[in-house]
Amino acid sequence: MSELGSRRYAILAPGMFATRSAKTAHGVIAYARDATVAVIDPEYAGRRVRDAVPYLASDAPIVASLEAALALGPTSLLVGVAPPGGALPAGWRATIARALESGLEVVSGLHQFLADDAEFATAAARGRARIWDVRTPPAPRLFGGQAQSVAACVVLTVGSDCAVGKMTASLELTRAARERGREARFLGTGQTGIMIAGSGVPADRTICDFTSGAIEEAVVANAEGDLLFVEGQGAINHPAFAAVTAGILYGAAPDALVLVHLATRTHMEGFGTPLLALPRLIELYEALCDAVKPAPVAGIALNTYGLDAAAARDAIERAHAETGLPCDDVVRHGPGALYAAMAPRFAAKTVARC
Repeated sequence: MSELGSRRYAILAPGMFATRSAKTAHGVIAYARDATVAVIDPEYAGRRVRDAVPYLASDAPIVASLEAALALGPTSLLVGVAPPGGALPAGWRATIARALESGLEVVSGLHQFLADDAEFATAAARGRARIWDVRTPPAPRLFGGQAQSVAACVVLTVGSDCAVGKMTASLELTRAARERGREARFLGTGQTGIMIAGSGVPADRTICDFTSGAIEEAVVANAEGDLLFVEGQGAINHPAFAAVTAGILYGAAPDALVLVHLATRTHMEGFGTPLLALPRLIELYEALCDAVKPAPVAGIALNTYGLDAAAARDAIERAHAETGLPCDDVVRHGPGALYAAMAPRFAAKTVARC
């Protein structure tokens, strides 16, 4: 494994970089310590990252081909998309094989493991390159209870749906805590979070019986500081992904929760299931924790993307009024105010929990 911050990424996202399908690329550019030296997308060739995706403050060039990217000195090719089903787009195979033969590490968060592909294995051998399949699951491990007694205060982000900003909220709050002198860490549980942190648990590739054990093992390994933010997945009432949500909820054994919600969303994306009201969601998450280890919802990280400033402020004030909890958008307004309001719930532990 390369040392965190040592990679120089060329990101492969042809035809998709400016879309939500490239959220892996966007997350790595925004938060990874590894540099992005180029994005490969012929549709935006000749522009900069910030020209195609304005909220990404990066001047990395967008180029038309791998050959153009190689001139910029990358060490790794990142598969920058997470398509439905997690399969590699067939038209990308030749580019990935050429990258491996050129000696580039290939980093992929797809459900389709590239290292198991004979063509890619041969190309990697020719180029003396490695393949990092980020979603490779850990060895089976049952939950044993050790996470319930770690010294660090464990804070888990939980959501009203998938893709509402749980990873972003976790990373922003980790940054705010560090800026205020806390020894805070971030634990990724999805492919993008793992790429950013350099390690983590691909919760959606872990056998259900072993999800809580895998999360627990990672919590114990990352609890050397006094505060640990764990990236949540899915939603507890999601018809497809509630199982992974529950596995993380119990495996992390959190001391506090942060509820993440996209203000403009009313139904679960792709399913049509109505979202629960925030007070009901809070009640549900806290009740599930009460059955094993109590953990209050300390605040709400409201994602106001797509709203203008006035509408965003109204949404934040409405969520606060409905729940009585601190609420803010940690991207639009920065994480400082929300972190400060929740910090009393994140006190470092001695004997008692925070």
